[in-house]
Amino acid sequence: MSKSTLGIIGGGQLGSMLAVAANKLEIKTIVFCDDIDAPAQNFSNEFIYGQYNDQSKIGEFINKVDVVTYEFENIPYETLNKINKIKPVFPKPSINRIIQHRLAEKDFINKLNIRTTRYASIKKKSELESLKDLLPGLLKTTTLGYDGKGQHPIKNLEDLDSLNLDYSKEYILEKLVKLKKEISIIITRFDHQKYEIYEPIENVHEDQILRHSKIPAEINDKIFEQSKLWATQIAEELKYVGTLCVEFFIDRNDNLYVNEIAPRVHNSGHLTINAYNISQFENHVRAVCKLEQISLKKITNAKMANIIGDQITIYRNKKFENNEFFFDYLKKEIKNKRKMGHLTTLII
Repeated sequence: MSKSTLGIIGGGQLGSMLAVAANKLEIKTIVFCDDIDAPAQNFSNEFIYGQYNDQSKIGEFINKVDVVTYEFENIPYETLNKINKIKPVFPKPSINRIIQHRLAEKDFINKLNIRTTRYASIKKKSELESLKDLLPGLLKTTTLGYDGKGQHPIKNLEDLDSLNLDYSKEYILEKLVKLKKEISIIITRFDHQKYEIYEPIENVHEDQILRHSKIPAEINDKIFEQSKLWATQIAEELKYVGTLCVEFFIDRNDNLYVNEIAPRVHNSGHLTINAYNISQFENHVRAVCKLEQISLKKITNAKMANIIGDQITIYRNKKFENNEFFFDYLKKEIKNKRKMGHLTTLII
């Protein structure tokens, strides 16, 4: 679908970088977002502001685009499904529906005989009290939550009393693994058995926010191959179109576990912009717009650091080396724990 107009739902930094990649390919972009200050409007050809259930704005958006994608999971399924009946949405809304719900996501992964940490559905406090063998664990809302929001570490049952949880919401309790390392796989699926897959990326989180990523990951060959295989199996089972991220835990015994799936381009893949011939963003645009699939080539090793909150003011006044690439997301408001930009350093 050459020279089509790509609609992007969501206007944060991922939407911005999708728009930049599309522009490079001479694909026009229209961003639809419920944030009037969304930074992606600085990079797209057109911007539509509206709530994601505003039927008038949805209609305006549909009429202006040929194909639609989105930059984050928490868009109402009803909105994506309505759009998909008129214009193709990639990845399909049915995929997003599974991954929006942490319990459905874990069940889906386990049915593929892919290992996750042990988990249980929690609908009332008494259920937690019978699941002591899953402690210490992480209690999460089954829907919503990003960058650690809606997540509560629990060491023992006494920790529950201080949380004051709303049991009208559904929760999932996941047993904590004795964590050695976290990695992610970025994969772009174009069609049946047609993929471009990036090498495993090693990640470091602080306060459940990604702070650093690097390639190559310091992992053994078995984990290298198994993580790629599992990501490929997940993408194929979902009949996914576009770029997908699978996040993994590695425990102290070098067992691999899928933590979660992100049905979109991903923060840990930002270093692909400078470290590969084709970035995760360009590959996503190529896949959803039915453009040519080009073989991936890694140019160099790299590391990426997220710039959080008011750190951005330092970077905006800094000079950089030739192997450093600073990305300012141009967010108007600086907030604590908000991702404001990133720095990729090529390791030459």
